[in-house]
Amino acid sequence: MLQIKQNKFSQFFYILSTFLVVCTLALNSIKVSASDDDPLEPMNRVIFNFNEVVDDNILEPIAKGYRYVTPDPVENSVTNFFNNLGEINTIVNSALQMKLDKTVSSSSRLVINSTVGVLGLFDVASSLGIPRHKEDFGQTLGFYGIPSGPYLVLPFFGPSSFRDAPGFYADVMIEKNISPVYTETHHEERQVIQATNVIDTRANLLKATKILDTAAKDKYIFLRESYLQRRAKMITDGKDVQDFEIDVLEINY
Repeated sequence: MLQIKQNKFSQFFYILSTFLVVCTLALNSIKVSASDDDPLEPMNRVIFNFNEVVDDNILEPIAKGYRYVTPDPVENSVTNFFNNLGEINTIVNSALQMKLDKTVSSSSRLVINSTVGVLGLFDVASSLGIPRHKEDFGQTLGFYGIPSGPYLVLPFFGPSSFRDAPGFYADVMIEKNISPVYTETHHEERQVIQATNVIDTRANLLKATKILDTAAKDKYIFLRESYLQRRAKMITDGKDVQDFEIDVLEINY
């Protein structure tokens, strides 16, 4: 069993290394000016409109129903549970970026909330003053100088970029190889957990949706600018990046 896991890790990091080289060469060959970070806008808008239809007719109604029938303490515990699982990716990517403070902080949060916090259902670490960080593989690629590349809207997943899209895939692979949700559960159980994560995440964005619908003249442009500036801020840890008018992706619930 140990040998199988070691082989999986070796294969995984070989794929990541190959991808990193290819991604660097590809993105460096793309010339995108600061005023033209969305050359794929016609295609992106089509995908954006598709996502809006899916969200309006499926995800948002389910999220509203979930919020209506779920007591706030239970909903908070579900969110805490998935936030705790997310610490795994943050630990890995913080380590890859040599950010010792965030690696230690996120590791402490994972241990404390997984034990004292009953598998992450309670955010004990925050009450102890240990801050929560967010690091992903897209940020890791940016840390090592790989440019964002053109803005990209992914079907179902929404805003991304030529760098962040494969970075998202890498994060999924990290989670599949490390997270107990993947390594210690059966397929049917994983499906239920993943579906719950999607619904809980969408429920937490209901307030942001309401703000967007009332404040944004062009929802597509608003989300694009908010996403690009938020990513730039995350990659530079907030240095030399001006905040967008309203960052709906950072609203706290």
